[in-house]
Order: sequence, then C-alpha cells, then structure tokens
Amino acid sequence: MRALVTGAAGFIGSHLIDALLADGHHVTGLDDLSTGDHDNLAQAMTEPRFRFESGSVLDHARVEALTAGADVVFHLAAAVGAFVIRDQTLEGLRTNIHGTENVIEAARWHNATLVFASTSEIYGKNTTIGLREDDDRVLGSTLKFRWSYAEAKAVDESLINAYYRARALSAVIVRPFNTVGPRQTGRYGMVVPRFVRQALAGEPLTVFGDGSQIRCFCHVADVVPALIALATNPRAQGRAVNLGSTEQVTIGELASRVLAVTGSRSEIRHISYEEAYGPGYEDMARRVPDCTLAGELVGFRPRYTLDQIIDSVAREIGGRAWRPAETLR
Repeated sequence: MRALVTGAAGFIGSHLIDALLADGHHVTGLDDLSTGDHDNLAQAMTEPRFRFESGSVLDHARVEALTAGADVVFHLAAAVGAFVIRDQTLEGLRTNIHGTENVIEAARWHNATLVFASTSEIYGKNTTIGLREDDDRVLGSTLKFRWSYAEAKAVDESLINAYYRARALSAVIVRPFNTVGPRQTGRYGMVVPRFVRQALAGEPLTVFGDGSQIRCFCHVADVVPALIALATNPRAQGRAVNLGSTEQVTIGELASRVLAVTGSRSEIRHISYEEAYGPGYEDMARRVPDCTLAGELVGFRPRYTLDQIIDSVAREIGGRAWRPAETLR
C-alpha cells in the first residue's frame, strides 16, 4: 500500500507512519511543522520507504501532487488544541475547512481512500453515557471560539458525506476520543502530558474548573491499528466510527492518578476557566463513547488502562525508553 499522511509530524500522525512502515508500506508525510515536531519522525526518516514533504494542506497544488499514486490518504492535519483554537481561531477555521476540502478533492480525483480524523468534539455538550455515531450534536454559541473547532470538523464531515454520496469518494470518518501517549505535547492544552510534565517537575497540577468533568482517554497504540484496519475495510466506507476508551475519570481524579503513578508530591491547584482560557469559555460535563461499531468492524478493543497510559507518557517525558509491550505486562 502507498499512503499519504497529512499532519505527519504530529503526535498521532508520526505513530501512524511508524506503524505503516513497520507493516512494509510506502509512506509520504506532509506537515507544515506549525505544531508538529520533526523529531517525531526520527525513526521514519531512517526508512527508505518514507518521504517527508514540508508544506500545508492549504496548498491545493501540493496536496494534489502528493496524492497522485496514493492508495490511502490519512488526513490528520488540523489546527487542534484549546490554546491554538483560542489564539488562532481564523487560521484554524481555514486550515480545518479549506485544507480538508483540498484533501477531499485530491483523494477523489486520484481514486484514493480517505481516512479522515474528525473528533469527539463533534458531539459538543451532549452528555449521554455511550455516545453513538448517530447521536445529536449539542453545541454552544457560534460567537464563542470554543465551538469553532467542532463546527469546522462538522463541515468537514458533511463535505465528506456529500462527496461519498454524490461523487463516489471512498472515505471513512474516524472520531477519536482523547487519544494520548508518547510524543503528545501539553503546550496546546492537552491535559495528560501537561499534568505529567507538571508532576515530574514538582510543579502544581493545574486543574481547570472544579475538576468534576468526566473524560475517557485512549492510548495512541490502540488507535493507530484501528485507523489502518478501517482504511481497508469495505464495511467502513461512508461511515463515521468512534475510537476511544470507556474508562471514565474526572479531571480531578486524573490529577490524583498522575501523582500516584509518577510518585510526585506536587499539589493540585484549581484555576478558573476564565483564568485559563479567557472570558466566555464553555466546557462539557461528560464525554463517553460507545465504540461498538469499531469493535464490529475491526475488532477494536482498547488494551491500555489509564495508569498504563500515564506511565507511558511519564516514561517519555522523564527521558526513559518506552515500548508498547512494556505497559501491557
């Protein structure tokens, strides 16, 4: 298989590339390095079957040229992270809508299968335990930057669905729920690496709000094989598929778990959403997926527990080698 991966130097993208190369595939990676890190591709750069291209998905000609000859396009490039969306709202909307439309057009033109990384943000403030792919979206005001990311991804999904129905685009939409693991940075708002880095540095763990909000975290080593499997599964065509863990934890409890796993004596400090993000920020009380469909399609079953996820992140941040098998013993 020949694959194009956008967002190649990002957290998930780089792990996906490593897995594709390990399976013997040929991979081209595209990234503008605005939030990705070229160091994430250190292993891939030693492989003759990998080629890296620096550039943006907003460059229609570049995307079209790189898609030529690809069997599958994994579209992971996006403006993502609460701080990025807050500080670069307009740029984020352009990347997440226009950039995705460029990728869709190129994939259709070259008859490549598109695997699109959407987001659990699609569901907004819907607090149903066990969100299914056809559940309603419950979003806040369009005047609040908080919801611009979800709105952009919803437009992307609608575009893909329309191209699938009207123009025979081969496509799968994937909705990850808080994917976590080595190489993820906390500087854009991702909570697990931020807590772990604070704990290892002996700094206070900063919990935004009262800490009662419930989330589920899934290891990147569980998500990546499912992405690859969905790309080649005919029954996944034209569908949206949740990928995540159902192990629920409040953010306050998460902070305590990070302290326990790392052995840190840091304190836990609560700060308001306004202090963290500025005025008008909204959060959701709970987000828990139902991944029955992913299980039926590709046998998706998360293996990593939350403590194992935290340990793998702590190993990397602490400068210790991490291998997927270690956290499963």
